[in-house]
Amino acid sequence: MLKEKNNQALLYMKEQKYEEAAKIYNEIIETHPEDPVGYINFGNLLIQMNDASAERFLRKALELDEQAVAAIYGLGNFYFKQEEFAKAQESFQQAISLGMEESDVYYMLALSLLNQELGRLAIPYLMRASELAPTDEDILFQYGLTLAKCNFIDESQKVFDQLLQLNPNHSDAHYNQGIIAAYYDQLHQALEHFETAVRIQPDHVLAANGVENMKKKLNQS
Repeated sequence: MLKEKNNQALLYMKEQKYEEAAKIYNEIIETHPEDPVGYINFGNLLIQMNDASAERFLRKALELDEQAVAAIYGLGNFYFKQEEFAKAQESFQQAISLGMEESDVYYMLALSLLNQELGRLAIPYLMRASELAPTDEDILFQYGLTLAKCNFIDESQKVFDQLLQLNPNHSDAHYNQGIIAAYYDQLHQALEHFETAVRIQPDHVLAANGVENMKKKLNQS
């Protein structure tokens, strides 16, 4: 019965029927007040609804089970949404130290660090996230971008190559490969990447500027 209720609530959440999901979670908490799972699920729902009371429910779950890793991860998401990135970082690190080994927690920890302008510290977590989810385009793109911003150009190029193997129509990956090619004075390759980015995404202003600049440089050479 409890499992069925949880499944129904999750279905409502996927359908963005938050009030219906809230009613079910409220019933679960009333009938199972000592079970942290109900508080965790309700807290996660409230995060989706941008309701600040989410923190209270997640902390209640931790009172019942101080090692409830899902509650700690939920708090990380809550703080991240509140733009309290140092607190989010702490929560995600704690979740990892308690054994959470999923790409999402490493990715969110990396994003928390990036939002504190700690790019170099974010790199190992982006690497681990990409190992756990090697086909996740968002993770790969952020990993490649962060490597480039931290001047790990060759490593960045490899990650963007990996991303383009997954999705040859990723316009931003082509744009960044164009930037890297231009950095190495590979003007024809840079132009090709910029043109591909514009073909995929005609309103890609930066890539369009790249096309113009590469054509000027090639005409001058």
